[in-house]
Amino acid sequence: MNVQNSISPYVYVVDDDRDVRRSLSYMLGAAEIRSYPFGASADFLESLGDLEPGCILLDLRMPKPDGFEVMEELRRREVDWPVIVMTGHGEVKSAVRAMKLGAVDFIEKPFAESALLGCFEQAFRVLEERQGDSRRRRDARDRVAQLTAREADVLTGLLAGETNRQIGARLGISLRTVEMHRGNMMERLAVANLAEALSLALEAGLKPAAIDNTSAQQAET
Repeated sequence: MNVQNSISPYVYVVDDDRDVRRSLSYMLGAAEIRSYPFGASADFLESLGDLEPGCILLDLRMPKPDGFEVMEELRRREVDWPVIVMTGHGEVKSAVRAMKLGAVDFIEKPFAESALLGCFEQAFRVLEERQGDSRRRRDARDRVAQLTAREADVLTGLLAGETNRQIGARLGISLRTVEMHRGNMMERLAVANLAEALSLALEAGLKPAAIDNTSAQQAET
């Protein structure tokens, strides 16, 4: 049974048991999945910046940092690669805790090859979706980063629901100047309409401007 996906299948096996790592390497290799073993979770975390995106097969019960701490560190670093955790038989509470930390699946030791590969079918689908999302976010951030400070001010005002006149009043510039910056902003972002610009801004993680409702009301009178 092979895991077929548009992403090259990488699996990082993090387990302090050498026999388990060897067995998993053989099992995954037979399924044409490239596996990279780590006998210590600290080594895996140290190497993380040099690794290609992939799935992580993670043992929970390891010397410090244990599997839970590894997942917490992944979250802190904003690494959203799918994690499948390996638990001992009957460790339901551990599995639930791992799922709350972001694991996409768990598998109980000892496990059959078919069960493990079934987990990876789902995990690689998740990886592909997340990588697509990451690319869109990077593209959006790159495009928004091209804006001048004033163009970004106009965009955050639009995100907050301000009119051109309200933006001008808040920034202390004329309506005509706001319209000029807005037009330049749209051109620089390469969008066809305001809806696309706002969608791109949200994808990039841009925050709406903090506005004074009293000043906004006065600008409209």
